[in-house]
Amino acid sequence: MALLTVIGRGVRVRGRVTGEADLTIEGHVEGEVAITGTVTVDGDGIVGANINGRVVVVRGAVKGDLVATDAIRLEEGARVVGSIRAPRIAIAKGALVRGHVQTGTHPHAQSSTSSASRSKAQPARAAAPQVAPPPRAVAAPVAVKRPAPPVMASRTIPAPPPHAVKIAPKGPPPPTVPALKKGAKGALKKKAT
Repeated sequence: MALLTVIGRGVRVRGRVTGEADLTIEGHVEGEVAITGTVTVDGDGIVGANINGRVVVVRGAVKGDLVATDAIRLEEGARVVGSIRAPRIAIAKGALVRGHVQTGTHPHAQSSTSSASRSKAQPARAAAPQVAPPPRAVAAPVAVKRPAPPVMASRTIPAPPPHAVKIAPKGPPPPTVPALKKGAKGALKKKAT
């Protein structure tokens, strides 16, 4: 049976959290979380740093990167601001992610010892000689002769004499404002009061 550690509601942790057990966060953690087991951020849980684990399950809020060697699950109500990297990622309806999402094998998940043990387990195969594919026949470009466009007869249009040219004003005509008679301004003010 795996050990389970719970950071309860109302508990605030500042600093790095590491361990080889499963961890459930119901409170507030401000610091990196690096667990070899499953890390679960409960609906009331808030984490303000990166989370590393085998499986990461988020129902609460995380401001930091999530990295898992096996899988990441963002359930309904999860809010993540940061990058997400794991071989398998599941994002439920109602979960929010703002950041880069990357699936596939994580480079830190495979150590050099595991790749060395894999190379010993599989016998070396003789390399098959590489044979170049036969060259493909390429058709030579064919020149297509197109007919020349028809030439239009050019004619000159005589310019009108300078006295016959009228230049139309551009835009709408200026508005006309009626002019008031002398003393009419004062009469208007008296009527208004």
